[in-house]
Amino acid sequence: MPRVVCVYFPNLPTDRIRRHGEGAVPAEQPLVVISRSGSKRWVSAADTSARKVGLRIGMAASKAQAVVANLAMIDADPAADAAALERLALWALRQYSPVVAIDGTDGIVMDTEGADHLRGGETMMVSSLVNSLRGRGLTARAAIADTWGAAHALTRLTVAETTVIPVGGVAKAVIGLPIYCLRLPAETIQGLRVLGVDTVGELSAMPRAPLTLRFGPEVGRRLDQLFGRVAEPIEPLRTPELVEVSRNFQEPIGAAETIRKYVLRLVSQLSVELEGRGLGVRRSDLVIHRIDNTRQCVRAGLAKPVRDPARLSKLLCDQIEKIDPGFGIEKMVLAAVMVEPLEERQVTSSLIEEQVVDVTPLIDILGNRGQRLYRITPVASDVPERSVTRLAPTADETGADWAGKWPRPSRLMAKPEAIEVMALLPDQPPAMFTWRGKRRRVRRADGPERIFGEWWTRPREMQAVRDYFVVEDEQGERYWVYRAGDGVDLETGSHRWFIHGIFG
Repeated sequence: MPRVVCVYFPNLPTDRIRRHGEGAVPAEQPLVVISRSGSKRWVSAADTSARKVGLRIGMAASKAQAVVANLAMIDADPAADAAALERLALWALRQYSPVVAIDGTDGIVMDTEGADHLRGGETMMVSSLVNSLRGRGLTARAAIADTWGAAHALTRLTVAETTVIPVGGVAKAVIGLPIYCLRLPAETIQGLRVLGVDTVGELSAMPRAPLTLRFGPEVGRRLDQLFGRVAEPIEPLRTPELVEVSRNFQEPIGAAETIRKYVLRLVSQLSVELEGRGLGVRRSDLVIHRIDNTRQCVRAGLAKPVRDPARLSKLLCDQIEKIDPGFGIEKMVLAAVMVEPLEERQVTSSLIEEQVVDVTPLIDILGNRGQRLYRITPVASDVPERSVTRLAPTADETGADWAGKWPRPSRLMAKPEAIEVMALLPDQPPAMFTWRGKRRRVRRADGPERIFGEWWTRPREMQAVRDYFVVEDEQGERYWVYRAGDGVDLETGSHRWFIHGIFG
């Protein structure tokens, strides 16, 4: 079942102004955006600082200026806000979902079917989405539900940054919401309130015929869309720069072999278009239009830009089994939503030079199956847990390397585990230690290797010390243990012992 994510930007105008440095407004200064209609001026947007001091949307500009002496007031620019929202939608299209559209003047909506598993599930996806936007200086709230109407309402009526409604849980989640969440005209909302209707539950319990007679069919349509009784398809955002090819069918298709045949043709056409522009595709979306006015999407991502038809075809055809044709497919669209320049390179003859094996096709296959791939690389740090970091599988080498003066375990624990130790302070290795309920007697030991804290990273590490030992027990198993502190001064550490690694 398709799932819909709505992202709401409550402070889009003010966030845009601060992000682009318009008016050079200091971060601590309250900021509002002023709209005009004739001689009337009012607050149409207010940042968090302005809201904290009591300013609200709709307040007269003169009153707002009187309440806050150092208030920054900037004229509204709807065109710039709309352009910013479109850029956000294009960013979400490339990063999160094949189907993204504008949702009103302050939000975007996306269909996440076929894309959420690449982000670790729905909860992880919406959390990473909000966190990514926060890192770009944008305030956002996101909700995921079965319907566009429910997700739209929840983002605007809840204070939580992320909301995930379980499959089939829309009715329970929206039954108590006010009726203005239904995206109805203001006069219709006012008319319903005159009748004493304030919540979605009260409205859905009323007979449909009198409502339609008095307010028209829009009320019933919005209710049906909210509860999922009527489909509300999302028309994907498209720009002239987007490279895409499509195929319409006079007779609906549904067989897997037929779908595969036309996928191969679309990929060939797309490769020709990309070659003409000197581009390679990094992310492509296959959008399936069914005759019941619903869509399905298949996304294929690549580690490096390519336009090899065979390689892209395999990634898409491997996912054909996910496509449910329903009563038939009437149209297929293949779009390259993320492209990069791609230059032709001459292939070196194997008689002259040994060819380097390219593993990116394998990386692409595993990545499109939902596997989170990465590569470990050294970092210039003496603290063991900070001496490695993760990189993308195809990222360039950093040039860093580990120091080879002391041996390092083949398995480094993510978090050191406490052990009970018998040892003489300050410099003697353990004679015996207990780990995970098993006592081990030490036969051989080497050390100590003293590692100091990184005071330039955290001030409290100014005096931190660790003394590491390589120890071997009676069974020949070797461990990497350390004592927190120098064994004399408690200010350097607690003098507790930990196991940090295991030698293979």
